[in-house]
Amino acid sequence: MATAVVPKVYKNYINGEWVEARSGRAFENRNPANTDELVGMFPASTEEDVTAAVDAAKEGFKTWRLVPAPKRAEILFRAAELLVRRKEDMARDMTREMGKVLAETRGDVQEAIDMTYYMAGEGRRQFGQTAPSELANKFCMSIRQPLGICTMITPWNFPMAIPSWKIMPALILGNTVVFKPASDTPFSGYNLVQILIEAGVPRGVVNLITGSGSKVGVPLMGHPDVKLVSFTGSTEIGRTVSEVCAPQFKPCQLEMGGKNAITVLEDANLELAVDGAIWGGFGTTGQRCTAASRVIVHKKVYKEFVERFAARAKALKVGDGLDPSTEMGPCVSESQLKTVMEYTEIGKNEGAKLVAGGHRLEKGAYGRGWFHEPTIFADCDAKMRVAQEEIFGPVVSVIPCNDLDEAIEINNGVVYGLSASIYTRDVNRAFRAMRDLHTGIVYVNAPTIGAETHMPFGGVKQTGNGHREAAVACLDFYSEWKTIYVDYSDKLQRAQIDTASFGRISGD
Repeated sequence: MATAVVPKVYKNYINGEWVEARSGRAFENRNPANTDELVGMFPASTEEDVTAAVDAAKEGFKTWRLVPAPKRAEILFRAAELLVRRKEDMARDMTREMGKVLAETRGDVQEAIDMTYYMAGEGRRQFGQTAPSELANKFCMSIRQPLGICTMITPWNFPMAIPSWKIMPALILGNTVVFKPASDTPFSGYNLVQILIEAGVPRGVVNLITGSGSKVGVPLMGHPDVKLVSFTGSTEIGRTVSEVCAPQFKPCQLEMGGKNAITVLEDANLELAVDGAIWGGFGTTGQRCTAASRVIVHKKVYKEFVERFAARAKALKVGDGLDPSTEMGPCVSESQLKTVMEYTEIGKNEGAKLVAGGHRLEKGAYGRGWFHEPTIFADCDAKMRVAQEEIFGPVVSVIPCNDLDEAIEINNGVVYGLSASIYTRDVNRAFRAMRDLHTGIVYVNAPTIGAETHMPFGGVKQTGNGHREAAVACLDFYSEWKTIYVDYSDKLQRAQIDTASFGRISGD
């Protein structure tokens, strides 16, 4: 079934039914490459809808938690199979609503496929521990248990991949879900939920509500029946999430900003490093938390690198992501474009040297979208705002360095700590960088993007709060450990007190 035949007026999904927002209002979702195209109208939900969705998830939890995990896994496996079959349709829908090129949206859907298959496998791998007791005739074990209702608040840049990171582990562990996708990309959220419905997720287990952060996100994360919140977005909003959850001691998983750097040493394969800087800096129009928005280059190869990097950036074809020849799409929205333009002016005023781009694209078909040139500032000081603050757009700052020690100092000298990369042929320096770069992810001879679903994902400092997404690492966030002791001695035994009865090993 092609997603193009779905009606253009969409609804929330609550308790197994598609329903309109209680307010009766809706908001537009337009194509950022051509704002004349209305992708769809989506519910402008309010706290009433939040209450209904949470109530449905609460009821659904009563039975879903009791479904054996391997049976829950069968549903996720069917969802993965459906995603495989619908991949192309959903990739095209995603390009229409958020702009990145079709090759990338295919990758976004593929990541959802990979995560769904992976978590289906965890249905038979929810292993606990058994251990010998310190007392005779006593058995010890631990098991995972679901928490209850999980709230997922997701961003627009990976509108199927990131929701899958959150929803699939929550479901396989027996939790229920209330999902709020970003208002810029509700269609991809709709498509993912539609897949789960067709795969057989019971009513109330997954609920979808669209709307603003203030009208939906805040009351949702603060609802007393919601047991945990998983959020991906800006550090500013992440701080708000933490503050809302704190009074209830509610666990929250925060994946926030980044100011990631590629380091290019003098012995690097320069062409490979340029390839990495182009992909890392301008993939997804620079709208990734892992984007390589800084490149730190050894002075011995600095001039040659900047020349090659600028030439490649100028040659990139910017346009509609549905055009197979397009290499970089638009910014997701007018506000995001304005942010990029403001930082371009900040960079100029700070004295950075503009070597590529720097302008909005407005002529011809560009005038109907939110397009900006791939932009590179050279000769940046590491303390400039363009080298310190997250821009979330196609703007890269190039910073010279004298050696590896200085490069590491520059890399670590920001408030974020998500991803870092180093290009070098020296294994000793590569391992020093792996040890000393203060980030959650490090790449060697690859850009700062390219995470895989079977490895933990997350950052340090103001990028994250310690919880990791993906892989088995995420299971600890979506479940609680319960330790169980079974005493079959038929008498009172006191741990730490009665252990002396077994005797003491003596050195005499």
